[in-house]
Amino acid sequence: MSHQTGIQASGSVKDTFVGARNGQYRLLKIVIDNEQLVVGSSRRPVGSWEKDYDSFVLPLLEDKQPCYILYRLDSQNAQGYEWIFIAWSPDHSPVRQKMLYAATRATLKKEFGGGHIKDEVFGTVQDDVSLNGYKKYLISQSSPAPLTAAEEELRQIKINEVQTDVGVDTKHQTLQGVAFPIAQEAIQALEKLKNKKLNYVQLQIDMKNEIIILANTLHTELKDLPKRIPKDAARYHFFLYKHAHEGDYLESIVFIYSMPGYTCSIRERMLYSSCKSPLLEIVERQLWMQIIRKIEIDNGDELTADFLYEEVHPKQHAHKQSFAKPKGPAGKRGIRRLIRGPAETETPSD
Repeated sequence: MSHQTGIQASGSVKDTFVGARNGQYRLLKIVIDNEQLVVGSSRRPVGSWEKDYDSFVLPLLEDKQPCYILYRLDSQNAQGYEWIFIAWSPDHSPVRQKMLYAATRATLKKEFGGGHIKDEVFGTVQDDVSLNGYKKYLISQSSPAPLTAAEEELRQIKINEVQTDVGVDTKHQTLQGVAFPIAQEAIQALEKLKNKKLNYVQLQIDMKNEIIILANTLHTELKDLPKRIPKDAARYHFFLYKHAHEGDYLESIVFIYSMPGYTCSIRERMLYSSCKSPLLEIVERQLWMQIIRKIEIDNGDELTADFLYEEVHPKQHAHKQSFAKPKGPAGKRGIRRLIRGPAETETPSD
């Protein structure tokens, strides 16, 4: 279950998009403000698209602030004018902003109309998204030459977007992982859990310092586990699950990602969702911790004994249902064929 930003286009933006698709604008700069997509700037055509490009696009790019640029070409397809979609994410912009804009790309494309977008360009420096950079991008798209770093990042973003509609019920990952550092105290607690000196470790993200820190190592029995799940904040939990299965006593480490939905801020949801995979990779590949099951929940009340057991040991349907010969059609079935054995004798007819 991946948690999306929930950011949508404002009503004025949707109205502007209608005029843009009809050719009124050469350029639209779209930004996220108060958890909405809004128009930050717009320009009407002056010359050809090539003449307008650098003088329109480059002055709108800020050194520490991501944005989207929609730039209209002079060519048209069956749906109307064709556009370039520019995702600007400078290296020195805050990680939270990068993640927020990366996660909202699919929403903007859907609102504008993906059929109007001819090319997508991703840039971290102005050279990536200048007219010259765009032409280099076109060459790279038509040749098997190795991708530049910026183009490779764009390719990965496209893969993670999985071309879905963004909404509260979608279950597709749209963010690239961001590997925040893990505090030494948290690493030590995980090591103790692996060695069974602890049976529960809870981690949280320090939003201000952008680091994963230790939140809790209280001894936790299975009946106490629901109480460890905050109702107003996201957390990562590692639990040593002691139980019996098919006559064997087992001690298995279970990872639980708790996210209480929209009681958390958008940034918190995006940070926890994006940091989860890199965290697990470090725990499994560098700390060599074997995690038997990864679970995502909204509420601690879900963590009953039966629920956890069935998550760790899903029911196996080993025996297939035997094939039942279908019954014949109801009603009159026609004349029956009589097949006599060799020992049978015929009865002479009168």
